[in-house]
Amino acid sequence: MLKVLFTGDIVGKPGRDFVVQRLAGVREELELDLVIANGENSAGGAGITKNICEELTRAGVDAITLGDHLWDQRGFDADIDAIDNICRPANLPQSCPGKTALIVEHDGFRLGIFTVLGRTFMRMTSDCPFHAADRILDDLKGKTDGVLAEMHAETTSEKIAYGWYLDGRVSMVVGTHTHVPTADATVLPRGTAFLTDAGMTGPYESILGREIEPIVLKFLDGMPRRWPVAENDVRLCGFYVEIDPTDGLAKACRQVTIR
Repeated sequence: MLKVLFTGDIVGKPGRDFVVQRLAGVREELELDLVIANGENSAGGAGITKNICEELTRAGVDAITLGDHLWDQRGFDADIDAIDNICRPANLPQSCPGKTALIVEHDGFRLGIFTVLGRTFMRMTSDCPFHAADRILDDLKGKTDGVLAEMHAETTSEKIAYGWYLDGRVSMVVGTHTHVPTADATVLPRGTAFLTDAGMTGPYESILGREIEPIVLKFLDGMPRRWPVAENDVRLCGFYVEIDPTDGLAKACRQVTIR
């Protein structure tokens, strides 16, 4: 079996430090073949930089996906095309820089990777994520032995619908964005591993990775204030999947939390 770990949104320096310090041990413990991470919140909780991409790659991350905060760090739009192992959401306008899909290889098995943005309650301009997936899968046909499809979306219903839409067509579907791991890891009837949300790799003594007090006050009075990244109870959360190399479909999966 090909053993894959997808880690949820890496949040700020606490999340990055956890990956740098612990990922090698996690890879050994779970006997992982490939690690894919959503890195869109890894720079101060919003966006990513070229240096951080390199840092995560050195730590053992094979591929990095992004979400709606991908352009939050100044100048990253000029750097993204030069980074080999990162892809932006495939349903952004075609004029946006960056790769719409990746292919990573382990022992001859080629895993295609792409992500899309959901559209419900999301503020970015994007095409239909379902039709975008169809286009990407057509492009990857004959080039991959399995596919990881991520949906970066706000609502559980949209992510679940996406999982059923791709069941049997990809190896695994995983949701991100809401930073809270869900308890519904399963292999769907046609062989696609599915998890509504992988959660985040970051500080869980927080509100979605940010310090608690300013978020609570925001709900109370609506006043603008800074939301610093929290620091305590850092965890790596993600989705572990075993893929059969003979057919590219999942045979086992589970949600993973490492504290």
